[in-house]
Amino acid sequence: MDVFDGLPDPIVVDILSKVGDVKTLLRCSSLSKRFNSLVPQSESLLLRLDHVVTTESRPDSPVSNFFKSLCKPFHGLFSLFSKPAKPIPTTNLSPVIPAKLLSRFDRIKNLDVELPGGDVSLEKGAAVKWKAEFGKTLKTCVVVAFRSASTVSSSDGESDAEFVTGLQMRVEWTINALMAASTRHHLMSQVVKEHKEMESLVMHERGGEGTVVMKSKGLREFRKTGAARDQVVEERLQKKQRSVVPSVRMSMRHAPSLKLKSGICLESATLVIVRPSEEYSDVGDDKLATEAFAGSCMYGEAVAALLKRNKNTLDMNSF
Repeated sequence: MDVFDGLPDPIVVDILSKVGDVKTLLRCSSLSKRFNSLVPQSESLLLRLDHVVTTESRPDSPVSNFFKSLCKPFHGLFSLFSKPAKPIPTTNLSPVIPAKLLSRFDRIKNLDVELPGGDVSLEKGAAVKWKAEFGKTLKTCVVVAFRSASTVSSSDGESDAEFVTGLQMRVEWTINALMAASTRHHLMSQVVKEHKEMESLVMHERGGEGTVVMKSKGLREFRKTGAARDQVVEERLQKKQRSVVPSVRMSMRHAPSLKLKSGICLESATLVIVRPSEEYSDVGDDKLATEAFAGSCMYGEAVAALLKRNKNTLDMNSF
C-alpha cells in the first residue's frame, strides 16, 4: 500500500500546497485518480513563467514626454535629453497564458509568481530594485538604485550640469520600474478575476530586481473595478499590454556618493517613493521605504541613509 493511501485528504492537500510549484503539481495529478482530484485543491502555489522579448521605446515614451514638459521653461536644456532611449525589455505574455496554467486550480489563496528579470534598461555596473503595491491601480512604488558600486568614491560633489544629467537618469529608472510593474499587474489580471478566493498575490523577478504585491483589499478593489470597465477600456489595455499608471508624485532623494558601513561606495545613490497624485500624502513614507527593503542588508542600509537626505518632489501625468 502506498504511504499516501493511509493519509486523509486534508493532510495530502496540505502537503501538495507546501510543494507549491504548479508544473510539479500538474505532473502529480497524473499519478492517480485521487491525486487528480486533490491537486486542484492546493491553496498556496508558485508559478514560474519564462518569456522575455525586447521592444524599442517609442519617441513619445513617458520618459521623453516627461522631460519635454520639465524642460519647457529652460532654454537649451532639452538638448541634454535628446539621445534616444535605450530598448526596454518587457514581458510579452498575454494574461490568458497564466490563467490557462492555473485553470485546474479552484481554491488558490496565496499565489507567488516568478518571472525573468531585465525590464529596467541599465548601463554596466548600475543596479535598480523596486517594490510596487497595486489594487485597482498603482498604490505605491519604492525604487532604490545606484550607477555603480566600488570601494573608492569617485565623486567630490555635483555640479549643476551633473545634477540635471543625473536627474534624467533617476527619472528614467523610475519610469522604467513603473512600466515593468504595470506590465506585471496587467499580466495577472485574468487570474485575479477568475480566482475570487485569492487573498495574496506576489510577483517577483528571478534576479530580485522588482516585486509587485497585491493584498486582499487590493485584489477585491481590482475585481470590482474590472467588472465595471467597458469594452473600449479593455481593448486599450490589451493593446498596451500593461495597466495604466495614474498621475503620480515622486519624492526623490539622492547622494552623489554614498558610503556604507561595509566600505562600499554607491555612486549616484537614489531613493524614489511614488504615490498617486490624487489624495497624495507622504505620511508613512519612511516606514514604506524601510519595509520594502528590510530583507536586503546593502539596500536597506542605503535606504536608511538616503531617508536623511533632502527630497525633491516631481509630478508626472498618467501614462
